[in-house]
Amino acid sequence: MENLILDGRVVAGNVKDRLKERVATLVNKGVTPCLATILVGDDPSSETYVRMKGNACEKIGIKSMRIHLPKETTTEELLEKINELNADETVHGILLQHPVPSHIDERKAFEAIDIRKDVDGVTSLGYGQTAFGFGKYPSCTPAAIMEILDYYNIPVEGKHAVVIGRSPILGKPVSALLLNKNATVTTCHSRTTNLADVVKLGDIVVAAVGKPKFIQGNWIKKGAVVLDAGYNKGNIGDVDYDACLENASAITPVPGGVGPVTISMLLKHTVDAAEEMINK
Repeated sequence: MENLILDGRVVAGNVKDRLKERVATLVNKGVTPCLATILVGDDPSSETYVRMKGNACEKIGIKSMRIHLPKETTTEELLEKINELNADETVHGILLQHPVPSHIDERKAFEAIDIRKDVDGVTSLGYGQTAFGFGKYPSCTPAAIMEILDYYNIPVEGKHAVVIGRSPILGKPVSALLLNKNATVTTCHSRTTNLADVVKLGDIVVAAVGKPKFIQGNWIKKGAVVLDAGYNKGNIGDVDYDACLENASAITPVPGGVGPVTISMLLKHTVDAAEEMINK
């Protein structure tokens, strides 16, 4: 059986095409969806990510408001800026690019974001709502994984999903989303014993561990679906792609897999938020 390559660029293109019509409808009503991105400091990778997100917004008609604060910015000054954006009715989504400089209380900053504008899914309230099954804006990478599964009509209900990673904006929320779709979910982490044996049980394997080529080919059972949410230096994922490809029935590449869809989910959530605000 030929392996199915889960092409994130195709999925993201499909999402963006659908969003263009919705953006045009909003603009006709006098509302331009607006995403405010906050960058604190001068980290080159973060600057690149913010620029990519801004460019993606502008290509489909979303306004990108870019706020660049000096690395000396205090937690209090950052909170003040977030509160300004919360109060600005022309801003529909707020994204704080992380990581922020170490002297800033990142969690406190995330929690300051109005839940109606938490389009990146970083607040504890947003996570809780996602876990309960009624969250409007789940974290964007977990949302991207679910979008890929849906686009390619990969069944989730009744399947055993193994998630490697438990971060609050990736491993934990994607486990909740899969569980809400009636998968049986095992969430693994750095202290999981016999990790390879656990991964071998997975019909769906989500790699979100942050270590290049960590997931080995002989960990993947024949016919499993592999979604690589890792992105490491040198455009390398968390999965040993060539080795895992031999056993997987479907797999995401890196780059060109989950990453492009993650950005498209950020755009979708921003448009969703704009529609919510004019319909309230």
